[in-house]
Amino acid sequence: MDSRTKRRLSDADLDALTRRALGAGVVAATELTDGYANAVWRLELDDGRGVVLKLSPPPDLEQLSYERNLLRMEAAAYELAMRAGVPVATLLRAGFDDPVLGGDYLLLGALDGVSWNAVKPEGEDALRRELGGHLARFHAVTGEVFGYPHAGIVGATWREAFLAMVGALLGDTERWPTPLPRPAGEIMAVVQSVSDVLDEVTTPRLVHFDVWQGNVFLDLTGPPRIQAIIDHERAFWGDPLAEFVTPTAFRELAEDDPLLVGYREVTPLELTPAAHTRLDLYRVYLYLILLVENGPRQYPEEEYARLRDGAYGSLTTVLDRLAPGAAG
Repeated sequence: MDSRTKRRLSDADLDALTRRALGAGVVAATELTDGYANAVWRLELDDGRGVVLKLSPPPDLEQLSYERNLLRMEAAAYELAMRAGVPVATLLRAGFDDPVLGGDYLLLGALDGVSWNAVKPEGEDALRRELGGHLARFHAVTGEVFGYPHAGIVGATWREAFLAMVGALLGDTERWPTPLPRPAGEIMAVVQSVSDVLDEVTTPRLVHFDVWQGNVFLDLTGPPRIQAIIDHERAFWGDPLAEFVTPTAFRELAEDDPLLVGYREVTPLELTPAAHTRLDLYRVYLYLILLVENGPRQYPEEEYARLRDGAYGSLTTVLDRLAPGAAG
């Protein structure tokens, strides 16, 4: 999707960057437009390699609070996930505060598979089960602090960090007024009213928080299998349960979901009443992101309308369910 946060580079700029970073020039460049925030290109180099370039937004463009230094978190997540046995693209080079272009960039080995979002392969339940196992391995990676260290939004406990994350996002609505189903202060009060359930989480674990089918690449050369999980830019340190709200966006997580089956083959996970409340809190956070991020990004109205309306309606439902005095 087009976005104001996506930078435009000329062919000469792309060539100069890869020569500096990888010692090879660009013979062909194609912009990849599926993503929402960073500009991404598929590049063919004169040494025969195919690579993917991700470039941060213009340095002078304001972003959401949690989006500061996103590519730095993504670079760390790629390396940590690979060590944990999760299939990811190969990180070839990470450049931070690049003196020529400004901002940050990542150069990754290009994948030869296809985005799950672009195909309807046979055996999707099996793929979803496989994905669950990979996510369990992803969550085995532990950290030192909760939240977004690269953005300075952290906490000594998960409750402290999550309330800071929600507070930062709602604070962003002061810079970018956003239509929400309830005033920002009221939304924060609802979240705080049930935040005690977050105290069950005592270890910071790596959470991708953007695992939708567009961020999963498949190898279809034989029986369909997952080739790589990509785009770790929204990753944070927190509750693994938060991972399940993106692949089930705008609906509930069912006990018989193959994603859960595969996850439980690697590590136990029980959906207690408190866990369901935590899931609802993470739904609130996801839907707020989908609504508030339009401020700095300015998506095309026609493309964004369906996502916006789904997030607004789902946020309304979840807030009504969490609000003090709500039935159930």
